[in-house]
Amino acid sequence: VQLQASGGGLVQAGGSLRLSCAASGRAIRSNFMGWFRQAPGKEREFVALISWSGGRLQYADSVKGRFTISRDNAKNTVYLQMNSLKPEDTAAYYCAAGSGYGDLVRTGAYDYWGQGTQVTVSS
Repeated sequence: VQLQASGGGLVQAGGSLRLSCAASGRAIRSNFMGWFRQAPGKEREFVALISWSGGRLQYADSVKGRFTISRDNAKNTVYLQMNSLKPEDTAAYYCAAGSGYGDLVRTGAYDYWGQGTQVTVSS
């Protein structure tokens, strides 16, 4: 599985962005998909995840109510809609695919990673 994240950019506080993660090489419909982010000098942290059916969603407390994860299995694509962005959301955002085993808020539960897309929120 190859994952390609896109959609990052520079936005003012309060603005919105939608990230996309397109998978190739193998369909992702059987995988849990997650978004993580990493700010300079910090560890990569969990943002959101979605099960293969879309029936299970989970968000980090810091983004709950502002971010929405979704997936389109027919397009092999996962999305992260980010609204009401804050300067503290500034980070490189990574999508990841995993089988669903392990602690899904930890990076170790995911087998495949995209290259990251930069999100910068100005105050």
